[in-house]
Amino acid sequence: MKKIIRLLLVAIVGFSYSCNDYLDIVPDNVATIDNAFRMRSTAEKFLFTCYSYMPATGHSQTNPAMSSGDEVWFMYPPQDISNINTWEIARGNQNKTNPYYDCWSGGRSGTNLWIGIRDCNIFLDNIQKVPNMDQGEKNKWIGEVKFLKAYYHFYLMQMYGPIPLIRENLPIESNSDEVKMFREPVDEGFNYISELLDESMGTLPYEIVDQINELGRITRPIAAAFKAKVLVTAASPLFNGNKEYEAYIDSRGIQLFNTEEDIKKWERAAGACEEAISMCDSLGYELYYFKNIMTNYVLVPETQKRLDLRGAVTDKWNSEIIWANTQSWVGDDFQRWGIPILTNQAKHPATSPKGTLAPPLKMAELFYTENGVPINEDITWNYQDRYNLQEGTTEAQYNVRKSYTTVKLHFDREQRFYANLGFDGGCWFGNGVENNANVDSDNMFYMQAKWGQYAAQWMSGNYSETGYVVKKIVDFRGTVDATGRFTANKYPWPEMRLADLYLLYAEALNEAYGPGEECYKYIDLVRERAGLKGVVKSWEDYSVNSGKPSTKTGLRQIIKQERMIELAFEGKRFWDLRRWKDAHIQLNSPVKGWDRMQTDAEYYYKPVLLYNQSFQIKDYFWPVKESEIQKNRNIMQSPGW
Repeated sequence: MKKIIRLLLVAIVGFSYSCNDYLDIVPDNVATIDNAFRMRSTAEKFLFTCYSYMPATGHSQTNPAMSSGDEVWFMYPPQDISNINTWEIARGNQNKTNPYYDCWSGGRSGTNLWIGIRDCNIFLDNIQKVPNMDQGEKNKWIGEVKFLKAYYHFYLMQMYGPIPLIRENLPIESNSDEVKMFREPVDEGFNYISELLDESMGTLPYEIVDQINELGRITRPIAAAFKAKVLVTAASPLFNGNKEYEAYIDSRGIQLFNTEEDIKKWERAAGACEEAISMCDSLGYELYYFKNIMTNYVLVPETQKRLDLRGAVTDKWNSEIIWANTQSWVGDDFQRWGIPILTNQAKHPATSPKGTLAPPLKMAELFYTENGVPINEDITWNYQDRYNLQEGTTEAQYNVRKSYTTVKLHFDREQRFYANLGFDGGCWFGNGVENNANVDSDNMFYMQAKWGQYAAQWMSGNYSETGYVVKKIVDFRGTVDATGRFTANKYPWPEMRLADLYLLYAEALNEAYGPGEECYKYIDLVRERAGLKGVVKSWEDYSVNSGKPSTKTGLRQIIKQERMIELAFEGKRFWDLRRWKDAHIQLNSPVKGWDRMQTDAEYYYKPVLLYNQSFQIKDYFWPVKESEIQKNRNIMQSPGW
């Protein structure tokens, strides 16, 4: 057996691995690397093992970016959620004794990503041994694995900041000094990840040819878009000129965070975004617009627009999705958390809609008015009266149930508000009905969430704690049958879509060069799909701060809010707040919702405190499990822990 068959991560994660680790990928239970790479079929199994460490980002139980921040909330203790490890982080319960969602040593819903990196290195060291493969296919697989290796390093950096860089596996006879590795400076880490991505792009295909067997595999545009994301992260305040960690210096005397902002990082990020967009354009990627291929009904404009916006996420393999995570399909289990009971249907505890994924009130207030500016800036929208009651009108009948009493907050909002959120009195298209019900608004589904109504609590754990649900994750083609069973139209979770890349580019341009036409262009493309005017025109016509888009600081605020709206509930806000160093502001605010125990609108629509979130500076990074620090004193504990 070759001496490099396993990585000595004793110093990093506190344990080593035996040959049993390879039993899932090596035939005949003969756990040797030579057998794993003796033919194409076994090497392909090893390739799929490298993919298997990809975090399941399409569920709140396995993605902290969904439930460890402030986008959604649950009742406590949850009655119908088996795993709340990620949500415990949102409640301020992270710790170094036994960390939640531990991707360093593995545990509490976290996968040990060092093992994934080790297996990537094993693959790269041995793939050339496979006899019955042509070099072109080997190169393609090498590109995929180099990407995965870069991705796992990046994921760990987002969580832990500076990390050891595992460029290659160490020989098994390495001495203790060699295996007791150090964290490396963040700049070195980002540069290494970028280098890996450049190497991967050299051999990756531009697109998938065998779509039956290979959809979801890594391609060159995926690597290019991901590189853009990596470099934007590297240029952001958490990693670029962060004086909070000036004293974070290891025993070698090496400072692990840079403390002086470098504007060239933003220039480099803008260049990477531009290259990725150019590549995507040349390959036919474009923002998604719903094409009505079901001839049984005609869509009113409001419904059409909401399907444009929802379908960008839920319509699998659509033209906007650059990278879909096939390790995380969104099916019945998660989609039913986003859909409430909408009718007087039968109810089944295990299979009926639950509507438990509950955005707090501040998320409802985040979305723009119909004029495309924040609700507290719009000169035509009465911000102070937003909690006052109002009945649904004929003009708003496709957004809010006609004559239904709700609050002014739910009226005259942009279509992303109605596409993302279900709320008391809000219209709901789909649910298996294909007819002209959307034209006759009296026959549309709508959510009724006050106590005793369909969408209110009907079992101990089946309700929204705030009065809102995440409609966005629910494909409109899901159905509920006569027994109450919800069946979803499943889709792979969109890890990165074109709108995300456009807004990253706009952000990098603004930070590097200030406001300009190119910057406005990519914001406006996203806004246009949402039915809004361009950013400059909207602020000129409707905002109390009409010149906001013309300044770097003002446009920065606009881009941040645009990202938080467009990418809401997709696991982006969590990491964005951190890289912007805004988390200690946003996550130190009270979590509020409506008073769900009330039957009358007058009392239901009173904001109630659900929880006081607390976020300290140390919470920007995960702690390393204390027992791992004791095994390798070269690994410094994360700042503040």
